[in-house]
Amino acid sequence: MTSPAQRVPVLMYHRIGAAHNDWERKYCVSPEAFAAHMDALARAGWKAVSIDDFFTWLDGGASLPEGAFLLTFDDGFRGVHDHAGPVLRRLGWPATVFLVSGLIGERDAWCEKHNPDGHTYPLMDREQILALRARGFSFHSHTRDHADLPTLDDAALQAQLAGARHDLEALLGEPVDYLAYPYGRYDERVLRQARHAGYRAAFSVQPGFNRPDVDRFRLRRLDVFGTDTPAMLRRKITLGSNDGRLTAALRYNADRALARLGIRH
Repeated sequence: MTSPAQRVPVLMYHRIGAAHNDWERKYCVSPEAFAAHMDALARAGWKAVSIDDFFTWLDGGASLPEGAFLLTFDDGFRGVHDHAGPVLRRLGWPATVFLVSGLIGERDAWCEKHNPDGHTYPLMDREQILALRARGFSFHSHTRDHADLPTLDDAALQAQLAGARHDLEALLGEPVDYLAYPYGRYDERVLRQARHAGYRAAFSVQPGFNRPDVDRFRLRRLDVFGTDTPAMLRRKITLGSNDGRLTAALRYNADRALARLGIRH
């Protein structure tokens, strides 16, 4: 019998597609690599769960099996529909996408100034979003235009947070309860405003596992990079770390062995 999960990791992907420079390779995972990632996790006994089941577990409701994880995508790139969707449909796995509500069907304009080549990439349109929702995907907020939230004044901050909820609820016809902070950036004022805007919880980019006592507005996620091999991803999700190198796993296991022996170093 499978034992219940005591801690649940959350994976964070961004664009699924082809990378054209080193900057893009960090947050862009090729379609082939994504399929290899998911298949490796499935073979190792991991299974993606829905965001509703994740929060039911956090709140002390139904248990999740050991090996449960939450799969998330930030930004809503079209490659999630084109490339990730078929892989997850084959596995029967759900996922959650955090959408930039003011740019539905457009491009990732916020990356133009960050990408050394100035490239931008298409984001999902309404039809693609609704098609994925029919296949078990959930959609929540990544603000209105991917703003750096701590830099905004109160009025602009509330427009980004409450405005995105309004936009997405009109698009989806259902509650939008969860937020992912753009760039992972937030402060105490952002947390207060997120609660005021009606969000039930929010996801950071701080690595680690989530346990029932986790701060609901500082939920942890593990970054998945385009350079991660399936073996590196398995180490990341097992250790709750953004470091998937073999040396990191060996060091972790050595530290645990020493701790069991009561030895500190």
